[in-house]
Amino acid sequence: MNNKEKRSKKDNNKSSQNRRAFGQWLFFIAIALFVILILRFSYIAIGGTVEHINLSSQARRLYTDNKVLKAQRGSILDASGQPIAEDTSTYSVYAVLNKTQVGANKKALYVTNKEKTAKILAKYLPISETKALKALNPSNKNTFQVEFGTAGKNISVATKEKIESYKLTGINFVQSEARLYPNGTFASNLIGITSQVQKKNSDVTQLKGVMGIESAFNKKLTGTDGERSIQKDKFGYQLPSSQEKKAAVDGKNIYTTLDTRLQTLLESEMTKVQSQVHAKSMTATIINAKTGAILATSQRPSFNPTTKSGISKAWSNSLVQDTFEPGSTMKVFTTAAAIDSGHFNAKEKYKSGTYKIGTQVVPDWQTSGWGLITYEEGFARSSNVAMAHLERKMGAKTWKKYIKKFNFLKSTNSGLSGEASGSMQFTYPIDQADTAFGQGIDVTDMQMLQGFTAIANNGKMVKPQYIKKILDSQTGKVTYRMKTKSLGKPVKSSTAKKVRKLMEDVVYKSYGIGQEFKISGYKVAAKTGTAQVVGSGGTYLNGNDSYLYSVVGMVPADNPKYIMYITMKQPTLPATKTATQLLNEIFGPVMKQALGENASTAKNQVSGKVKIANMVGESADTAAKDLGKQNIAATVVGTGSIVTQQSPLANTEMLAGQRVILMTSGQMKMPNLSGWSRNDVLKLTDLVGIQAKFSGTGFVKSQSMKSGAVIQSGQTLTVKLKQK
Repeated sequence: MNNKEKRSKKDNNKSSQNRRAFGQWLFFIAIALFVILILRFSYIAIGGTVEHINLSSQARRLYTDNKVLKAQRGSILDASGQPIAEDTSTYSVYAVLNKTQVGANKKALYVTNKEKTAKILAKYLPISETKALKALNPSNKNTFQVEFGTAGKNISVATKEKIESYKLTGINFVQSEARLYPNGTFASNLIGITSQVQKKNSDVTQLKGVMGIESAFNKKLTGTDGERSIQKDKFGYQLPSSQEKKAAVDGKNIYTTLDTRLQTLLESEMTKVQSQVHAKSMTATIINAKTGAILATSQRPSFNPTTKSGISKAWSNSLVQDTFEPGSTMKVFTTAAAIDSGHFNAKEKYKSGTYKIGTQVVPDWQTSGWGLITYEEGFARSSNVAMAHLERKMGAKTWKKYIKKFNFLKSTNSGLSGEASGSMQFTYPIDQADTAFGQGIDVTDMQMLQGFTAIANNGKMVKPQYIKKILDSQTGKVTYRMKTKSLGKPVKSSTAKKVRKLMEDVVYKSYGIGQEFKISGYKVAAKTGTAQVVGSGGTYLNGNDSYLYSVVGMVPADNPKYIMYITMKQPTLPATKTATQLLNEIFGPVMKQALGENASTAKNQVSGKVKIANMVGESADTAAKDLGKQNIAATVVGTGSIVTQQSPLANTEMLAGQRVILMTSGQMKMPNLSGWSRNDVLKLTDLVGIQAKFSGTGFVKSQSMKSGAVIQSGQTLTVKLKQK
C-alpha cells in the first residue's frame, strides 16, 4: 500500500468516525426531545398552568360533557286539580345564512330557499312575508345568522312543530323555560307571575315568583336542578362506568281553594260591570263561611299573566295590600259590639237626620232623616246617626275593644307579601263616632272577610285561607293540608244571630236599602255600604263619583254557607242603574252558582235543558265563561286561545250540570278527571285520539294518566269508576 492509499484509508476511517459521532449526536438530541415531550405531557396530565389556563381542568372539560338537568317548577292548581299555572317551554327562532355551514353528506345547514322560508314563517308567526324576507336578506352579506324580533320569540311548542314539519334548512330554535297560565285573567293578582332570573355563579336561568302565590311560595314551587357528567374519550365516545348523575328534584304542587267554575264566572261578571262603570278599582271575593276557604276572588284592574296585558296598572294584590274606609258595611261590627256589650235596644227610637257631637255634626245619607225611628230600622236604612249613638252608648273604650276583638288594625298573616295592617283615627269624640259607620278607619278586604265569618258562624271567627294542600309531585305525599283555623269568639252566638236578622231586614223590609240582593228560594242577610273617598289632599272628595260602594251578603241567612264581599271604588254610574243594582250583577250570579254547586244548599239550581251554541272559532276563555253561566261545565284542552273542536256538537241539547269539551291548538295535557262521567271521558278520548279502558260503574275515581301529563296519540287511558 503506497502512501496515497494509506492517506485515503485514514481519511475514510476518520469520515466514518465523524458520521458515527454525528449519528450518535442526533440520537441523543432525539432522545432529549422525546424526554422533554414526555415530561411536558406528564406535567399537563398531573396539572399545571400555561398562559393562565389550568391545563388539567381544561383537559377535563374537553373530555367531559356536563349537563344541567332542569327541575320542573311546581304547578298551581284549583281545588279539584285543574291547572292554573304550570311549566311549559317557549322557543325563539333564528335563521343561519352563512353558506359554509354544511353537515354530513354536504347537507346545507343554512337557508337555501329564502322565499319559501319567509312564506312559512309568515304563516305561523306574527310577521308579514315581506318583513320575514327582508330579515333573511340583511344589508351585510357576511351576516352569519338573523333573528325576527319579537315575532320570533315566545313561540309555542305547537307552532314550533308546525314550522319544523316543512323541514326548512337553516331554521333553528332555542328553548326557554316559561310559565303557562291557561285560564288567562283568573285570580291573577292572587296567583301572581314569575320572571326569569340567573342563578348565582352560573349561566343557568330559572323562574322566580315575583307576585302572589308564585312569590309567597317560591321556595316550595322551585325545584332543585340535577346534573349529569359524562366522561368521553378523545374521539367523543362515552367511556364505560363514567356517568355521574344527580337527580333533579321537581318543585311541589300547590292546590288552591279556588273553584274554577266560580272563578271563571266571577271574572266574567266583574268585566261586565267594569265595562259599564270604569271604576278606579273593584274587588270581589266569595268564601266558605264555615272553613274560611276562598272559593273565588278577583279585582279590577287586573291582568293576563301569560301576555302581561294590563299588568302595569295592577301590581298590587287588593285582597291584602290595599286599604280603604269601608263605610256602612262596618255597621255590622258596630251593631254586633253594641248588642254583645248590652247597649242595643232594637225597639228604642232616636231622632234620625243629624246628630251633633261637640261642634261637629254626624249626618245621615238623607240629611232630613226619617223622623223618630227604631234602631233596627236605622240599621236597615243604613243610618249613620244610629251608629254614632250606639258608639256613644258603648263608650270609646268598649268600642275600641271590639275593633281589636274582630282583629282589625293588625295583619291577618295571610302569607302574601306586602300585607297591610290598616289604621284608625280615634283621638277625638267625632273620630270615634266616625269609625262606627266606617269612616276614619282603614281596613283590607281580608280583614273584613275575616270579621264577617264571626257573624256567619254564630260568633266563631275563622281565618280566610287560599291553600288547600301542598303535594310532593315525586312522592305523591301531601306535605300540607288546610285545616280550619279558629280565631276565637269576638261575640256571643246569640249576638251573631241577632245581627244576621237585622241584615235580613236590609233585604226584605220595605224600607231596607238592599232589596236588589234577593235570591229566589234562599234567605239572604246583607249590608250595603257607601263611603266617601279621601283625596290626595287628605280631605273627602265631593261629587257623585267620589264614593266607595260595597255589599256583604251571607247565604242562607239562618246558617250561612257562603259570604261574599264586593267593593266598587269611584265608579261612573250610568243614569239607568244604581250602585246596588250593579253590585248585584256580580253578587247574584256568583252566589247562585255557589249555592247550586253545593249538595247541602242546591235547590234545583242546575236543572233544565240547555242548547249548546257553536263555539268553534270563539275564544276558549269566552266560550268557557258563557257555558259556565248556563251551568254547563267546560273543560279546555290544548294551549291555544281559539276553540277548534267541541263535543258535543253545536245545537245539542244537554242537561244543566253536564260537561262540554273544548279543543284548542297546541300541546294537549290530561285534565283531572275526578268525578267525570263515563260519557264525558269518552268525549275527551275521542277528541284527542286515544283509547279508554274502564272498570267499575259510576264516576271517575282514578286515572292511569296523571293530570297534567302530555297526551300523545295512540295512548290508552285506564279509568276506574265508582258510584258516588
